[in-house]
Order: sequence, then C-alpha cells, then structure tokens
Amino acid sequence: MRRSLVLSTESRRHWFRASLPQRRRAFADIAPVAPVDWRLTAQDVRGAASTYFATLAAVLAFIV
Repeated sequence: MRRSLVLSTESRRHWFRASLPQRRRAFADIAPVAPVDWRLTAQDVRGAASTYFATLAAVLAFIV
C-alpha cells in the first residue's frame, strides 16, 4: 500500500497517535508555554566583560 507523504485531509491522522488511548493523547492538546524572552541586558554585558577581563588577567599572570 502506497501512502502519500502529504495528507490530503486533516481527518487522516498518524497511525501511532490514533492507536494511543485518549488519556495519553490529552498531553498533545495542552497549550504550549509562553516563549522565553532572550533580551540582552546591561547586567549581562557587564558580567561577560568582567569574565573576559578576569580570564585575561589570569592568563597574563601565568605567562609572566
């Protein structure tokens, strides 16, 4: 039996998901969580700069 990759209707579901009991499929109907806000703050820049300079000072101390 040949099946097309693209479903022709939305009523045709995946065979494995259709075989699961209803209590297992309920998790798929839960709304996704809100996306995480990845803004760069001044505190992040300050932390990265201080880490860079501390590492640079440690490397220079080992060299000298």
